[in-house]
Amino acid sequence: MLLIHVPKLTNRLGYTLKVIFNHLLKAEYSITTDEEYFLRWGDAKLSYGPKRLGDSVFIKSHQLLFETTIEEQEPHAECRDGQWMLYPVFGRDLDFCFDPLAATFFMVARYEEYLPHREDEHGRFDAKESLAWKEGFLDQPVVDQWAKMIRTKLLERYPALDLPKQNYLFVQTVDIDAAWSYLHKGTFRTTVGLLRDLISRQQPDEVARRIKVLLHKGEDPYDTFDYIIDLHQRVPGSYLLFFVLLADYGQYDKPASYLNRHTRELLQHLGDYAKMGIHPGYHSLEQPMRLDTEKKRLESIIHRTVVRGRYHFLRLKLPRSYRIMQHAGIRHDYTMGYPDVVGFRAGISVPYPFYDVERDHENDLLIHPFCVMDTTLKKHLGLKPEEGLEVYRRLIDRVREVDGNYCCIVHNQNLNELDGWAGWKEVYEKMVEYAGNKQITT
Repeated sequence: MLLIHVPKLTNRLGYTLKVIFNHLLKAEYSITTDEEYFLRWGDAKLSYGPKRLGDSVFIKSHQLLFETTIEEQEPHAECRDGQWMLYPVFGRDLDFCFDPLAATFFMVARYEEYLPHREDEHGRFDAKESLAWKEGFLDQPVVDQWAKMIRTKLLERYPALDLPKQNYLFVQTVDIDAAWSYLHKGTFRTTVGLLRDLISRQQPDEVARRIKVLLHKGEDPYDTFDYIIDLHQRVPGSYLLFFVLLADYGQYDKPASYLNRHTRELLQHLGDYAKMGIHPGYHSLEQPMRLDTEKKRLESIIHRTVVRGRYHFLRLKLPRSYRIMQHAGIRHDYTMGYPDVVGFRAGISVPYPFYDVERDHENDLLIHPFCVMDTTLKKHLGLKPEEGLEVYRRLIDRVREVDGNYCCIVHNQNLNELDGWAGWKEVYEKMVEYAGNKQITT
């Protein structure tokens, strides 16, 4: 058992130790503020504070974790020997030249998102405002790396300490914004779509394809669900989740009707093979009751309590978005990532609890960060399929190096050869195979 000495146990410090030692290192530990008790301890120990205590592993502290208010921060990012560090510390006989605990809290609590910042057109924190993007370490799971550094240092000093090696996990999430391209949209939407194609006369193939599908002589291009399920069943080491948009039809939300028999049968079918979550509509951020309504719609269809969610358009605004989720009974969020760039928004790959910096306390909502989305690669970054595959592989390698969780997003409607997505279905297959089977030797 590891004993950790701190001069004062604050909410921030207790939370950060939990993230590192529970969620990343899976280690048994206890905390004490009793210096004499700590010095008498005969097993592994770590001291966090202004000075080293005895012969313990020592992390010199920055003041961030002993504060309770939100203040402007200067983490001073620096890269040494390929390793990024925040909050440098100075002195003699240091085990770490920076404070990995303060750095971890700054990243996972998303401290900078509580400070003045620029938002995009959808009210989201702009990735280019983040320290990770500005300094160039957004594509690194730095928090996982810092935890690994602490693990290495502890085992060097205490070889008998039980710190089990963690297992890599592949988490594939699928957003269902539109279940079908042509089918099961109701008479009005189907008629309008057909008339629009006929009037434009710019895409004659689209008209022929739509009619063929409506006459049940061809497959709807967005109906890729069985393909997704079959692929994952063939690949070991993967975990599959579907997030369903069931908001009312509007400018940003265009789902299949939750009242439609085919929609309900599809969702019940998917629920037999994967976990299901709600994809709260665009306006749920301004009108929280919409999330309750949409969640109940999904629960009434699959006959299960829904505890997972990811906001449509990734409309994550801290702390409001997470407070709304908690109030609605969501216990697992999958929104933590950026819509227009790839990488680790919170610097971490594994699930961790939400910390409300404004209220200065930990919450029971578990955040599952993702690092890449299919539309980011093609639409926002303008990559070709082969370039997108290289990005996938690079991120997978980064996560495997720290034995973390590789979580990504794809959309069912993007796994076809239409709408400019030619070649991306093959990329998806290769990505899944690489993520599920690729082994790294060190």
